[in-house]
Amino acid sequence: MVIPSVTELTLLKALWKQQPLSAREIHDAASAELDWSFSSTRKTLDRMLEKQMVAVQVVHGVNVYSARLEKVSTLAAFAHDFGRRVMEMETPLPVAMFTGSKLVDQRELAQLEQMLQDWPAAEA
Repeated sequence: MVIPSVTELTLLKALWKQQPLSAREIHDAASAELDWSFSSTRKTLDRMLEKQMVAVQVVHGVNVYSARLEKVSTLAAFAHDFGRRVMEMETPLPVAMFTGSKLVDQRELAQLEQMLQDWPAAEA
């Protein structure tokens, strides 16, 4: 699974909330988290397109983007990588750390918990 960078994840979060979006709409949605230029957003979207994280189509002459990465599995991979590489944990991160998130609902939280619990079996 492709694990997005923090900036790529920020753009994906905008798309998971509403898609498809133009590059300008993605930039505006991510501006609170990313204090950078519109050209940086465009370059990041181009790289994400190359990595097949997003898809693009032309609507009324404007490129609009959609996430190709599924939200829950991407968050599980990101959380697993963070726990292993950053926190040096061999056990899954507790799903309680995601409680109260505006990004996932209760159903997605249950999916995320299951994915994190099953992760070691998936690596074997």
